[in-house]
Amino acid sequence: MERMMDAIVKPVAGEGLELRRVPVPTPGPGEVLIKIHKTAICGSDVHIYKWNSWAQAHVKPPQTIGHEYVGEIAELGAGVTGLHVGQRVSGEGHITCGRCRSCHSGDIQLCRDHVGVGVDRNGAFAEYVCIPARNVIIINESLPEDVVSFFDAYGNATHTALTFPLVGEDVLITGAGPIGIIAVGICKYAGARRVVITDMNEYRLDLARKMGADAAVNVAKEDLPTVMKEQNLTEGFDVGLEMSGSAAALNQMIGSMRYGGKIALLGLGNPNMELAMNQIISKGLTLRGISGRKMDNWHQMSYMIQGGLNLEPVITHRFHYTDFQKGFDAMMSGESGKVVLDWTK
Repeated sequence: MERMMDAIVKPVAGEGLELRRVPVPTPGPGEVLIKIHKTAICGSDVHIYKWNSWAQAHVKPPQTIGHEYVGEIAELGAGVTGLHVGQRVSGEGHITCGRCRSCHSGDIQLCRDHVGVGVDRNGAFAEYVCIPARNVIIINESLPEDVVSFFDAYGNATHTALTFPLVGEDVLITGAGPIGIIAVGICKYAGARRVVITDMNEYRLDLARKMGADAAVNVAKEDLPTVMKEQNLTEGFDVGLEMSGSAAALNQMIGSMRYGGKIALLGLGNPNMELAMNQIISKGLTLRGISGRKMDNWHQMSYMIQGGLNLEPVITHRFHYTDFQKGFDAMMSGESGKVVLDWTK
């Protein structure tokens, strides 16, 4: 008899999600079946819920969604070695081709033919998920599962924040979504002198303050140059982390950088946005696009938590998976950080 499980599914092409009974996946050769303990809702899951143009280009209903999770190995497919049933794990969400130039050079986050768990194939908002063994990440038993549930997003923040040296540097983060808020803590942990974050959402700016921001600036009400003077920033920011996808935010960042400053770009925005090109050139700025996580970021994430980085303030809501709608409502309200769903009860 076919085994069945609960899963949060995009049922049809349109807004909304549904809790359904679906078959438990069977791990094939080289694959691992993971029993889910905790999951976290990502902004891209909200895009899938709302069924925007990006979601329509990737998701094929009916499909189980979700890609931020922690659990334990339930079953090993043929040929899998080095792992064992009961081991606590998460998983890298980009299943890569292994053949392109990026994969061969170790930059698998840039694989042109990658497949996204919970986006291009069935995901982890379910009692079980199946992924290739090479994507399994072993998780130290000492790490809190609620935090590990959003290591995927934490990895994006880690990749972005650690792109450029931070010790003694002044950092501007534009966009106080969960990844921007997490980046505040990483920058402070990594030795930044001043960390300033901008947004227009007071709830999330307050979360950024709890994560150690030296200033959390509501640009609808406050003047960034004035805050910079108060923070003793005389030449501008050394490092910028753009998390918002907003042309206005990015151009304000460009104008606030010191000559020779460096900007890491994670936020996706309008592909036709206009940039302050003359300032980029005249200031000699370095801009680098960031995509996903490097595999080494998974180790860095664990080590930073073990070394004292506390991400608990980022978690604002916890629900049982059967109350997933409350979780998505919290995310869409704008008054949330990370929302964690429990699959263990």
